[in-house]
Order: sequence, then structure tokens, then C-alpha cells
Amino acid sequence: MEMASSFLPVWVVMFPLVMTLVIYYVEQHSEKMRNALAVFTSVVTFLSVAALYPYIMEGNIIQFSVLELLPNLEISFRVDILSFSLALLSSFVWMLVAIYSLDYMCHEHGCNRYYPVLMITLAGCLGIFMAGDFFTLFVFFELMSLISYVLVVHEETIDALRAGYKYLIMTIIGGLALFFGIIITFELGGSVSLSTETTLIAEQSTLAFFAFISFLIGFGMKAGMFPLHVWLPDAHPVAPSPASALLSGIMLKTGAYGLLRVIFHVFGIEFMQETGWTLIIAVVAVITILLGSAVAITQEDLKRRLAYSSVGQMGYILLGISLLTERALIGNIFHIFSHAFMKSTLFLAAGAIILKTGKRNIKDLGGIGKQMPFTMFAFTLAALAMIGIPPFNGFLSKWTLALGAMDAGVPFYVLILLISSLLNGLYYLPIIISAFFGLEHGHEHEPVKINEAPYKMLIPVAILAISTLLFGLLPSNLPFDLSRVAADFLLRGGF
Repeated sequence: MEMASSFLPVWVVMFPLVMTLVIYYVEQHSEKMRNALAVFTSVVTFLSVAALYPYIMEGNIIQFSVLELLPNLEISFRVDILSFSLALLSSFVWMLVAIYSLDYMCHEHGCNRYYPVLMITLAGCLGIFMAGDFFTLFVFFELMSLISYVLVVHEETIDALRAGYKYLIMTIIGGLALFFGIIITFELGGSVSLSTETTLIAEQSTLAFFAFISFLIGFGMKAGMFPLHVWLPDAHPVAPSPASALLSGIMLKTGAYGLLRVIFHVFGIEFMQETGWTLIIAVVAVITILLGSAVAITQEDLKRRLAYSSVGQMGYILLGISLLTERALIGNIFHIFSHAFMKSTLFLAAGAIILKTGKRNIKDLGGIGKQMPFTMFAFTLAALAMIGIPPFNGFLSKWTLALGAMDAGVPFYVLILLISSLLNGLYYLPIIISAFFGLEHGHEHEPVKINEAPYKMLIPVAILAISTLLFGLLPSNLPFDLSRVAADFLLRGGF
């Protein structure tokens, strides 16, 4: 494996950050130029990440140290197959959401802050995935978490401000826990770098356990893990739909990514298995899966149902992390891809429906599939994928996770996955059936004519919806191949 120094990771992170200032300046003079620059920034960022593909797929790692703050403590960047995979996913979805936002946000207030904040949070996510050490990861984690508060409260309603306050409190708690874990790791391991050739903590102790719990709280809060998920069902529904797609599809994954790095770089597989700490993650994962799925059934608000669904889906990822077998890890990383495509499709489709009808209560959406067939067809594809029906990508990720559970000798988790899929069907299928076969609420005799959303919104939705089918139907596809290589890389030590 070859190590190389390159400025490209710094460029990938800093470009959207710098363009934030440009967009903020330009928006004072031209809305069209502001919007064009936002899309341009997201496109260039995606292409810059994609440019790393040939080098990374050869098994190489890119490292770049920016600034040494203290001995063994610096601002640095590092790109391996795992960080590249999630950076590629993030920049791709972000690009589509930026395009979707052009028509969705054109009638909204506060666009002069929406687009700059969108670019800052993109830089924050990429900074997390491309951080070369836990301190740099913490800096960008806090940047992304605090700035995304603006997206949560964008509507400035009472509900939005309340949700934002809860989100902010949970973010501060998670940030403090994460910082505490990093301090303990630095004290015990003498470093927080991801480039060391051994794990950072090698001996079991009370401090080591406190570090593990601190990391679990810090990253678990962002991942929507029970019982730290309480901010998520309130924040997602009140945010603009493109922001909801990013909050659920991408930003939740930063927590899962952080936990992967903690397990494989701070402690190591053997350490986690000897201590039995993975059981803590597994128990919380099972509760998260069942709780999120069960509560989603009771929600009448469309976006709130999707938010609780995200809680349950993140439980799959936590479960994959806890099993530590090769196929479980492949399924875990692939479900990060799958959930990003599925949930982004659902939130963007929901946003189109709400924009065109003003309705968000599920019982009011009867017959909407006849009025907006394209949007509801995309919603249906993603919903079937979420249930885990073959040949969608959701089935492939759950199938691989189930195989990983069998490899670990825990068939009980397969039963949990099956129960969760049943619950998913109970809260998604009624929406689909009512949309295509039900009568429009309140207009049984004279349905109101509703047009489809503008093409700038439909194209991103279509691309994401097709991806849910394409990446499950094809036996070999880029997300699954990346997941397989990343799992192998982590199991070999991740160094």
C-alpha cells in the first residue's frame, strides 16, 4: 500500500468553504448568479472527489498535514477507500439536492442564507470524511453540526425554533462527549491520528471504557441512535425538504463513519471482541431498529414518518458495525449508500408533493399518484427499497447484513431484520396504495388538477429513484464494489 502526499483533499474541503463567501457576496446582486454558483460549487466538488477514484482504487492512501498545533496533534487530511466512498456519496447527493433546490427554494424566504449554509455543511461533511485525525474530524464535525442548525430553523416557525433548540442542545452534548473521548484517547495513546500503524488504545481500563462511551454518545447522537434520537423526528419535518434529504441521507452517516473509525482505529476488532463492548452497540442497535420502525407507523405527518423511518434504518448500520464480520461490514457500508439514495428520494419526493399540494398529512394524500404519477412512482421505488423487496438496493444490503449475522453465529438478528421489514411495509404500503388507488381527500367527485413539480426537481428525484433499483439489480455495481473493498481494508487494519 502506497502513501502519498497530495493537496487535493484540502482542495475538496476548502473549495465549497471558500465559495460560501463568494456566494454570499454575489447574492447581494444577483439571485440567478447565486443559484448558479451554488450548483457549480457542488458539481466541481463532486468531480474533484471523483478524480481520486483511480488512485484510491489501486489501494493507495493520500495524506496531507496542514498545521501542527502540538506534538502529535495537528490539522491533517487523509483519504483511504472508506473516506473516499463516503465523500463520493456525499458530494453526489449534495449536487443533486443543490439542483433540486433551484425550483423548490425559489418561492421560499431566506435563500440568501440557505445556499451559503448548504455549502458550509457540504465542506463540514467532507472534512469529517477526509480528516486525517480525530481532532480534525472533531473540528469539522462541530462545524457541520452547528451550521446545520440554520437549516433546521430555516422556516422560522414556532415548531422549527423548538426543534432547532432541541437539536442544538443535543449537538452540544454530543460535541462535548466526543471531545472528552478524544482527550482520553490522546492521553492513553499519545496520538489521535488515523495513520498510526497500531490502534490508539491497546489496554482495557476504566478510562478506555469512558472513551468508548463518550464516542458512542458523540457519534451515536448524530446517527440518531436510541435514546439520543430525540432531536431527529422534530428536526427533519420542519426543515426544508432538500435540507431534510441531506440531514437524513448524508449527515446521519457522519455518526456511523465516526463509530467505524473508533472501532477500527482506536480499539481494534480483537479488543472490542475481548471486552464485549460490541454487545452494547448491538443492544442499542436492535432497540433503535424496532423503536424507529414501530413509532413510524403511528405518525400521520409524512415527513415525520420518514424521520422515524430514518431512526430505524440507522439501527441497521449500527447493527452491522457491532457484528464485525466481513459480510456484515460489507452490508453495513452498502446500507450507508442504500439509505442515502432511498431516503433522499423519499424526502425530495415528499417535498415535491408538499410544494404542489400544500398537504403533508398522510390521510390527505389519497389519489395523489393520479395527479403526480412521476413523483409518486419515484416515491414508490424508494419505499419498496426501504421495505427490502428484491431486486432493490435495500434488499441487497439487508441480505448481506443477514449473512453477516449468520457468520457471527447470531441468527436472532436475522429475525430482527425480518420484523423490521414487516414494520416498514406497514407504514409505507398504505401510503402507496392510497396514493394510486384511493380518492382525493375532500374531492371525491371533482378532483383538483395538480401539475407535476418542475423538471429541475424531478430530474434529481428520478436519478436517485433509479439508483435504488439499479444498485440492487446489478450483481456488480460501484457502491457494492466500494463497500466490499472498504470492508476488506478495515478488516486488514485500516492503515
